[in-house]
Formats: sequence, C-alpha cells, structure tokens
Amino acid sequence: MYKNKDKKKIIFFMPSFEGGGVEKNITIIANYFAKKKQDVSIITASKHSKKLIDNSINLINPKSNFWDNYGRIPKYFVCILLLLFEYKNNKNFNVFCFQSNILCIIFCRIFNIKIIVRPNSSPSGWSENFIKKKIFSKVLSWSNIVIVNSLEFKKELKKKFNLKSICIYNPLNINDIKKLSKEKINFNFFNKSYLNLISIGRLVDQKDHITLLKSINLIKNKIKVKLLILGNGNQRLNLDTYIKKNNLEKIVKIKDRVFNPYPFILKSDIMILTSKFEGLPNVLLEGLSLNKFIISSNCPTGPKEILDNGKGGLLFKVNDFKDLAKKIIIHKEQKKKLSKLKKFGVKRLYRFDYKNNLEKYYKSFKEL
Repeated sequence: MYKNKDKKKIIFFMPSFEGGGVEKNITIIANYFAKKKQDVSIITASKHSKKLIDNSINLINPKSNFWDNYGRIPKYFVCILLLLFEYKNNKNFNVFCFQSNILCIIFCRIFNIKIIVRPNSSPSGWSENFIKKKIFSKVLSWSNIVIVNSLEFKKELKKKFNLKSICIYNPLNINDIKKLSKEKINFNFFNKSYLNLISIGRLVDQKDHITLLKSINLIKNKIKVKLLILGNGNQRLNLDTYIKKNNLEKIVKIKDRVFNPYPFILKSDIMILTSKFEGLPNVLLEGLSLNKFIISSNCPTGPKEILDNGKGGLLFKVNDFKDLAKKIIIHKEQKKKLSKLKKFGVKRLYRFDYKNNLEKYYKSFKEL
C-alpha cells in the first residue's frame, strides 16, 4: 500500500548496473528525488545496486542473483516483466528510463504511461544502420521528455532524428569526489620517476583501450611511462594478449572490481579517454575535479564540450594511436606550458554544478 494514492510514483528503469558513469548518475538523481520526498523505485536486474541507493528507495529486482551473471539483453526483458508486474499492482506512476530505451518506451506507449528518456551515448554509436535509425527515430518520438547530457548530443538528436531534447549536464559532486580520493590504498605500481597514466571504463569495443595500448607500445622506449586501466568487460582477454605479446607487463596493469577509483586517479599524472563515442563522460569530470590533466579522443559526444575544444586539455583523433602517442609526449615535454589548459578545464567545472543540475532534473519530472 502506498502512502499517497494521488501522488505520482517515479520508477527509474536501469536493468544493468555496470559500475560506470551512467550508474553514478542514476543513483545520484534517484537519491535526490527521494530526498525531495518523492515516492521512488528503481527497477534493475543487478542485485548489487542496493548498496548505492538511499534506504527510502524501493528496489525492484529478481529475488535471485542469477541475472547478475548475464549481459544486458536478458536483463532488459526481465526488467520489462518486473515493470509489467508493477503496473498490475499500481498504475499510478511515471517512468524515468536510463537504459533499454526502445523496449521501455514501447511498454509505456502501450499502457499509456508517461516517460522521461535519457539516452546515454551519442547516436553516432548506435544509429548508423538505416533500419535502426528509422526505429529509434519513431520510437523516441513517443517519449514525453528526452534528456541528454551535452549540447553536442542535443544537436545530433535534432539532426539525425528531428527530435527535440533538453540538455542537462551530469551533476558533479566535487566535494564527495575529493573526500573519497583520500581513502588509503595499498598500490605501489605508479612511480614518481615515471609519467603515470590512468584510464577508467568498461573493457568493451566502445572504449577502445587497444588504441591506448598501441600508443604505449609506440612510446615505451622514448619515455618512462606507466599505465593503469580500471575496468572489466568482454575485451579483457584481447587486451591481456596484446600486453603479453608486446612485453608491456611491467608498465601496464589492468585492475577490475574497483569500487572507489578516486585514490587511483589522485596518484596519477594524466587521465586518458580513448572512446569511439560517449554521451558526456563522467570520468573526465572526475579527473578534472582531482586536478588531473586530460587527454581524450575527440569522439562524439562530450569530450570536446568538457574540454572547450582543447582549451581545457588535449584532444586526439578517434582510433589514432599515433596521434595519442604524440599528445602524451607533448605533455611530457611541455608540462609547465600545458598546465594552463588544466587550470582552464578545472575552472570550467562550474557548468556541472551538483545542486543546479539535479534541480533541473527534478523540474523536468515535475513538468510531467
């Protein structure tokens, strides 16, 4: 029984929690809504998400941990079933969808439920196929509100799908990041006499870590460099094979299951992003929050916007390991000169103000 039958419940739909920026955003936003005394639920097939959310939030997921071991697609269908069961029990809710947008929108269309959709990555990564483009264009137009997290993303949706959207930047809690970065860790891989690089992200094709490894292989005999990659995914074996084949074991380390990445970022010199496409990569904002220099692929969308077209860090061509290697060496040789870019990038973080952007999300929900 719900406390107030006249009050609209909000269900956040996120079938698969995978430890990335999207998960951080949904938990931050859902927790904020809960503090606003909203009736909040999260539907997910990932049982471990419970430790991330406020105690007042109702977590709707399978009773078993069975689905935690499967990929996204099975979780999508399981969570649609959970949404259907919820609808049978209480029809008085709206949906805020962060994942499996098409399935969730179709469900809400059938049952006349209002829905806010937040696509997480640039259409360049998922709409090149003609049939997919037509499907996404039609189905996304059925949503009540579409929220994106970068202005470039907004332009892409308008250009590709003639779809109107609202841009709300990721809410960035700099104080929390700095606090968490002070956690003591036993990590002796980085060395002060080396240029210490860090890259954080799922080990999947989208993140393109192989380009990063190729750049390290190219410069390993030119400068003293060490690379730490935090993440896990289906490309792990390929990356490990490349590291072994090219004798990079002493200077490259991959570490997974890291709940708090901030102490590792704090110990690094440069944060590197090699993605083929993004939305608005949280990891770059977190790196700048800890005063780290950024080198990023100029992928759609987000990095260029965060770094103000290269005024706040260095950008390299997507999938170009030689260009990335060149940028790493440039930083090594011109560190003092490039410190101005880092200062500018840090200064521009005000755009991602925590409370301001969370209030924009809340306002969008109230408009439903």
